[in-house]
Amino acid sequence: MGKKITLTIDDRQITASAGEKLLWVALENEIYIPHLCAIKEETRPAASCRLCFVEVEGLSRPVTACTQAVYEGMVVKTRSPRVDRLVKTAFELLLSDHRLECNKCPKNRACELQKIAKERKLKLRLTRLQPLEKEVTVDDSMGSFIFDPSLCVLCGRCVWVDQQEVKVGAIGFSRRGLQRKVTTIGDIPLAESPCTGCGRCVEVCPVGALSFTNQAKPEGVAVNS
Repeated sequence: MGKKITLTIDDRQITASAGEKLLWVALENEIYIPHLCAIKEETRPAASCRLCFVEVEGLSRPVTACTQAVYEGMVVKTRSPRVDRLVKTAFELLLSDHRLECNKCPKNRACELQKIAKERKLKLRLTRLQPLEKEVTVDDSMGSFIFDPSLCVLCGRCVWVDQQEVKVGAIGFSRRGLQRKVTTIGDIPLAESPCTGCGRCVEVCPVGALSFTNQAKPEGVAVNS
């Protein structure tokens, strides 16, 4: 990483390494920026969730913090009318494709959507958009964990860990636009795929789309809090 530089985030002076991504600099200094798809180890962030917008002094429009590198003298605001509008819109778009039954969700009270709603005072219900109607099938073929596509937010964390960390390649993205989904090759059940059942995909899921059966977990897998 580059030399040490000083930047300002929400009127706080922060020291960081030049070239670090702004999102991680902020989070490491306990400055919260909403995010779902960001993966620190990813060299080319997808910025697909569109939740981490910030204002940077000198730039004409908000930028995504997960893709923006920090530099000397940088001045950042994590909140502004423009940023708040963008985040609210992105959040509601996610909710329109997410089954909103929090009290029945295995990730209830430990869900990133709930955290974002609380931090930014957003409603966990649709106010401007209609829910997208899709037919999905819950995959419980592995036994140790379940994949419920109706709760998936397409953040890509499970795909990244499967392909880049575990290097199994059991799952990936399929289709485009409103039909985009996480699935196996040929949409076969996970138990018939190369999946090893290691549970890493479940650990990194920020919502309840992937959950261990009855809160159980495969031996040797530590569930992140």
